[in-house]
Amino acid sequence: MPAPVFGATDRRRGWVVALILTAIGAVTRFINLGSPTDKGTPVFDEKHYVPQAYQVLTGDNWLEDNPAYGLVVHPPVGKWMIAAGEWIFGYDAWGWRFMSAVCGTLMILIVIRLVRRLTRSTLIGGVAGVLMICDGVSFVSSRTGLLDIFQIFFVLGALAAIVCDRDQMRARMHKAFVEGRIDDSPYGPRLGFRWWRFGAAILLGLACGTKWSGIYFVIAFALLSLGFDVATRRAYLVQRPWRGVVVRDLIPTGFSLGITPVLVYLATFAPWFGSETAVYRYEVGRQIGTGGPFSWVPDAWRSLWYYESGVLEFHSNLTNSAGNHHPWESKPWTWPMSLRPMLYYIEYGPDKCGESECVRAMMFIGTPILWWLALPMLTWALWRMVIRRDWRYAVVLVGYGAAFLPWFTNLDRQMYFFYAAAMAPFLIMGLALCVGDILAAGRRARRNGYEWKVISVVGVSIYLGLVVLNFMWMWPILTGEPISREMWNMQIWLPSWS
Repeated sequence: MPAPVFGATDRRRGWVVALILTAIGAVTRFINLGSPTDKGTPVFDEKHYVPQAYQVLTGDNWLEDNPAYGLVVHPPVGKWMIAAGEWIFGYDAWGWRFMSAVCGTLMILIVIRLVRRLTRSTLIGGVAGVLMICDGVSFVSSRTGLLDIFQIFFVLGALAAIVCDRDQMRARMHKAFVEGRIDDSPYGPRLGFRWWRFGAAILLGLACGTKWSGIYFVIAFALLSLGFDVATRRAYLVQRPWRGVVVRDLIPTGFSLGITPVLVYLATFAPWFGSETAVYRYEVGRQIGTGGPFSWVPDAWRSLWYYESGVLEFHSNLTNSAGNHHPWESKPWTWPMSLRPMLYYIEYGPDKCGESECVRAMMFIGTPILWWLALPMLTWALWRMVIRRDWRYAVVLVGYGAAFLPWFTNLDRQMYFFYAAAMAPFLIMGLALCVGDILAAGRRARRNGYEWKVISVVGVSIYLGLVVLNFMWMWPILTGEPISREMWNMQIWLPSWS
């Protein structure tokens, strides 16, 4: 009978490695955080969210009630996060990017600890940390006052909690096995209240309260959690594991990962409910009739539904067929390899690059040596999950799929590569697992010659070195530092990058 894994024995070393790498990541995220700007103003879509966040900070009830926007198309949590930085540092680039850098730094720590828990290896967790530090998508997301970084932060935290819940449930099941209670019922034992899963639900509600696409992760992680429950009951030879999950786990999972995120999402609109001036707060009797089959619903809830339906209509109409086009838009099949990045900022003119004409540009782009391996990684992950029943790759694929696959449901919609930001941590986790498999294969092949272990270690070391070098090479176009025209042309590796 499999015993639960309660954690690696080198916990202190694991935390030391994680904290050192997180500190290094913090340096990269915070150094010169206030640059670039558009003559002191926000760049790209910061121009939407930064002033909205400042309005939240300076208005009443932490609320966006400025009718000049016509319609605020994203929930408030991400703008609260930006506003927190503006409250500390004021209305400047440091202020509106501070919380992005904080969350981006903490994501490095989460990825390290999560991968370490998946692999029970401090080394592979450290590898994941190095890859996360050097990923251009995660890096630029951490240095701009946009919403995606906050949603990814909450999603990653939720996934880490789901994995912790898996380990805790295995520990509880093992205790029941040792005590001889497994066969008390053909469905297996009850597992008690699951605080880790409840915490994941709260974080998923905050993810939805940042951007609606968080709902995809709610569904995906609920299914993942149920899959873990089936695997746990089967591992301990419960007589009817599938039915046991239906009887014991389905309803609690529905309450935790189904209802709780909805309640948290609605709670984020508490300032809206408490305001007298919020957009669409009192639409019953104006845009909404007072009668009808839903007249029994309180006016505030009917007004909120009207508001949310307007947001849905706004997003539904952002289609190419409706005439919405942008020179930097892309479709999701280009995202895994970062074939069509986004240009967030560019400025030409004499500067401190040593040339008469310089370029200052900030591109939202994945580090090629990471992102160009996405398809091999996904292929290997599918094989490991389906053929070898490796649950670790299931974690990666579920997260990656939730971030990627839903965008194929409406290809007419106007889309951009920054929608792929949520794919980055799962790509990194998958690559780290692949590195672990390479090192493990080298160790297993030792019986056929010591050189295979050396080759695997050297190969992985060279790859990590190339990742760092690739990140250093791209640093100027990720941070908006001045470079010459010649250097700018050398940074553009593919025609689709320009």
